Amino acid sequence: MSTFLFFLGSVVLITASGALAPGPLLFSNLSHAQRWGWKGGLWLSVGHTFVELPLVILVAVGLNVFINNPLLQLLTAGFGGTALLAFAGLQIRDAVRSNKAPSESEPPQVSSSRHPLLAGLVFTGLNPFFLVWWLTAGARLVVDALILGAFAGVLVMFLAHVWMDYAWLVSTAWLANRGSNLTGSRGYTILTIVFAVALIYFGVSYVWTAVILSGLLA
Repeated sequence: MSTFLFFLGSVVLITASGALAPGPLLFSNLSHAQRWGWKGGLWLSVGHTFVELPLVILVAVGLNVFINNPLLQLLTAGFGGTALLAFAGLQIRDAVRSNKAPSESEPPQVSSSRHPLLAGLVFTGLNPFFLVWWLTAGARLVVDALILGAFAGVLVMFLAHVWMDYAWLVSTAWLANRGSNLTGSRGYTILTIVFAVALIYFGVSYVWTAVILSGLLA
């Protein structure tokens, strides 16, 4: 039980780090917030889930075929850890740049003429960062979930992951509707760096696991 709780904690921290990263979905959410308020964030989250859940199921089904292969453990740990370290580096870089040049930290304008549900579908499905995340770091989470609880473990992992998306998008939409400048604030910068450090921790842990496995398989 303690192992599974630690795993769920790691899912929440890694998910929070990804959710905080500025991207098309967040910028679209801030744009829709003026008209839709917190409901815009909710609809965007639903659209995001419609794309994400089938992808997670496909990844889980594909990886489950090779779940007993030690090479799968090695590859997902190596690529997942490397991806987390890369994402952490990008987040810290963007946070430092934003802090040095607050006047340039305004998000690009994204059209809010479409329903936020459609925006959630489009900006999730066409976001390469999202796809790369689930094929690297996310794949490692899926493997761990399969080992700990088979497909039921994947379902629990997904629920531990997706609620963070809803919480983040709904809360940022509500704050933006009330006039708060989120992406340019010092608090947002600090929070981004804190979660980037968490990514570094898990990235190093995954890479170290891959090193150990490579020694065992040699």
